[in-house]
Amino acid sequence: MSGYAPHTAGDIAAMLAAIGASSIDDLFAHVPAGLRTRAAIDLPAGLTEPELRARFEALAARNANGAGPAVFLGAGAYPHWVPAAVDQLLLRSEFLTAYTPYQPEVSQGTLQATFEFQTFVALLLGLDVANASLYDGASAAAEAVLMARRVLPGRRTVWVSSALHPHYRAVIRTYVRGLADVEVREVPFAADGRTDLGALGAALGPDAIAVVLGQPNVFGVLEDAAHAAELARAAGALSITATAEPLALAMVRPPGACGVDIAVAEGQSFGLPVAYGGPGVGLFATRERYVRSMPGRVVGETVDAHGRRGFVLTLAAREQHIRRERATSNICTNQGLCALAVTIYLSLLGRQGLGALDRLEAAGVPRRFGGPFFNEFVVQAPAARWEALVREGVVAGFPLARWYPALEDALLLCVTEVHGARDIDRLVRGLAAPAARAARG
Repeated sequence: MSGYAPHTAGDIAAMLAAIGASSIDDLFAHVPAGLRTRAAIDLPAGLTEPELRARFEALAARNANGAGPAVFLGAGAYPHWVPAAVDQLLLRSEFLTAYTPYQPEVSQGTLQATFEFQTFVALLLGLDVANASLYDGASAAAEAVLMARRVLPGRRTVWVSSALHPHYRAVIRTYVRGLADVEVREVPFAADGRTDLGALGAALGPDAIAVVLGQPNVFGVLEDAAHAAELARAAGALSITATAEPLALAMVRPPGACGVDIAVAEGQSFGLPVAYGGPGVGLFATRERYVRSMPGRVVGETVDAHGRRGFVLTLAAREQHIRRERATSNICTNQGLCALAVTIYLSLLGRQGLGALDRLEAAGVPRRFGGPFFNEFVVQAPAARWEALVREGVVAGFPLARWYPALEDALLLCVTEVHGARDIDRLVRGLAAPAARAARG
């Protein structure tokens, strides 16, 4: 708000005089008047601190408290308990205020934290080398496609599973839209909710760049990543998996162990709260032979002239460094604070898994897909019931018809450790009520 503007009228006048402009409006004179008029923002007058605090408190009071709605939403952003130690350590000034070091070796603490982050990512994804993070899971998936194109120049087709999260698919298409030599084609999903690998095998040809699928996919169903990797390898293409819920990696074979060439994930579940659009943090790992085609940066461990352990920026193929137009990526940050949160969280967390599907099935709410799942699953329930439950304070997942019109009356439910017995009881009662009435009728 204007009350917090850092520059006084005198400051502004001095800056305008230094550049020879008579007013701030002169700086935008080259923009057509019609566009300037449409771009005008009608901001209210600035508030004092007490007024601003009262305003935010009034807005916060409109939010539901912990005893209110029972929310079973996932679909790409997942509610998990975050230990208090994560935020407390992030508040340390040397972490909170640090920026990307341009003389990295003098920032040994930042480099060590990044090195530990890369180690965790490589272990989770089961691959040889990880980078210093990307913006989020969706952009990491798109960067993986661009990397596959660098590894396999001359090929043109990227095969993407239609069971990959729609947002990830949209970002991939956006990234390659300007590349005339790249075509994105989709593979359907089968009746069990997994990618139809029979259709994939029949479609793959010598022009295939990569195969991209979710693990788990958007339905929470675990894919046969090993078979998909075999099919890609037989066609001379690379295999890519994208994981929106990385806690699944503690329960299933990591992508690298399944033969996958590039694995990416969204790290939000590891210590970052669910928020409106972010922040997220992209996890990215690949095989060592592809390291020079990998986007971003790599921190390595070494010893100095005195034999002491130290950390260095081993690979920095960004446009801001020496590569310029030959850079593998224009990612301009390593999401350092978010990556540190992931590192702290993973150092504190044990392995566990939860589920509530059996109670729903026992209550007469059928599961939509038969494939194995993690944390998320799809049930068959009338859309009208979903709307009624929202009015009753239960958000029974995500109506998949919004993304997949063929999946009418299908709800994607997410159940994690933050959902207590009381909330699960409300969910089961709410979804089971129509089924019970139908059985009696």
